[in-house]
Amino acid sequence: MKVMIVEDEVLLAMELESEVEIAGHEVTGIAMSSSQAREKIGASRPDFAFVDIHLKDGPTGIEVGRELAAAGIPYVFVSGNIKKIPEDFAGAVGAIEKPYTMNGMKNALAYVSAIVAGDDPGLPPVSLVLANASAGAEPASCKADPHYKYGLGGRS
Repeated sequence: MKVMIVEDEVLLAMELESEVEIAGHEVTGIAMSSSQAREKIGASRPDFAFVDIHLKDGPTGIEVGRELAAAGIPYVFVSGNIKKIPEDFAGAVGAIEKPYTMNGMKNALAYVSAIVAGDDPGLPPVSLVLANASAGAEPASCKADPHYKYGLGGRS
């Protein structure tokens, strides 16, 4: 799976890049601002993205997320304050709250990888807060995926 990382904290981005590669995936790029993210979305067409809410150019990660969702690219927010995520989750599959553990990130990546591959992901890991269907927020990137039946509105 091709993964894009949108994160302005260099050490966190590098650590996440390492974990993604150890899990057998390819990192197509790291973006630290919304403009860098837009360039990388167009240039590399990732299969999935991790997106921080607050980037170098401000709280623009939500805009980046909406663009990913519009392009049909599933993504997960990675943020120190997931309360800043809109009720509709801006089309995200879910969110991982910072600080996160590498094991939690690895489990979330495995879950999302199964969704992207069209496989049954099983139960979502506790590290992944899923979009809430009761708020009318079905992730746009998963609407067409018949396997995406887990997690909307809580644990299944």
